[in-house]
Amino acid sequence: MKLDRAVDAYLRHISIERGLSENTAAAYARDLAVYLNWLASEDIDDSSAVTPEVVARFAATRASIDPPIAASSLARLQSSVRGLHRYLAREGIEPTDPSDRLKPPKLPKTLPKALTIEQVESLLDAAGPAPFTDKGEGGLAVELTAIRDRALLEMLYATGARVSEIIQLDVDDVSHGDVLRVRGKGSKERIVPIGSYARAAVDAYLTRVRPELSRRGRATPKLFLGARGAPLSRQSTWLLIQSAAERAQLTAHVSPHTLRHSFATHLLQGGADVRVVQELLGHASVATTQIYTHVSVDALRDVYATAHPRAR
Repeated sequence: MKLDRAVDAYLRHISIERGLSENTAAAYARDLAVYLNWLASEDIDDSSAVTPEVVARFAATRASIDPPIAASSLARLQSSVRGLHRYLAREGIEPTDPSDRLKPPKLPKTLPKALTIEQVESLLDAAGPAPFTDKGEGGLAVELTAIRDRALLEMLYATGARVSEIIQLDVDDVSHGDVLRVRGKGSKERIVPIGSYARAAVDAYLTRVRPELSRRGRATPKLFLGARGAPLSRQSTWLLIQSAAERAQLTAHVSPHTLRHSFATHLLQGGADVRVVQELLGHASVATTQIYTHVSVDALRDVYATAHPRAR
């Protein structure tokens, strides 16, 4: 099969049959475009001409790029290539999988970066006013976007949801009282409780801000809107969090995912069961969640080292 047709068929498969998210499918498409361009440079345009040696040479070429690409990016690229060839073999389009011996690069073990509770509170305060506060400094009316930003950050920290999950929320998704219906990876739904602070912040946003923002653009069911009334984007969310972090004078790198890491870490430090945290985060495997237990163990070591008279 011609490689461009093979890739199109595979992308349809992961989007429709496997139900992967639009963002994930787009990442696969970008990776496979790199793969196809390289194969074209080798005068290979049919899947039958791809051998284990060809796949190994592609992996070696990408690994030797100067400046080098991150190990995580290389691992994702190889995963996309393996997924394509597994699909072709499984569907009987090709007799074998030429990528089955491809070993992914070893990824460095890094612990997720979490903020302290005090840092989270500073970030939230810097984003916008607390619910039911009408005036900012100097008695001036607070901007609409500041109330929205506070609600958005409160939701990210209260639920541990991914930024893509939060910006895809509709107004109806937050109409279930103290719980939130989240659509995660693979279109899987999960129910996550909303704390009183986030609930109050979202209610303030819905009552005082969203109607005005909605009038500025086309009608949309999305919960969080930009200044012109369009659904808020991932990039805008990243920028507003960066701006809040600067105002809070946080020196650590802060992203939407930082609040997700902080959510999980603080729950475990507070005594939550790791499997409960797994469910709240929407992890398919508890092994993914267990990385946060290492963060908590490190915190315990720090306390022990500073508090016990014979720790050193």
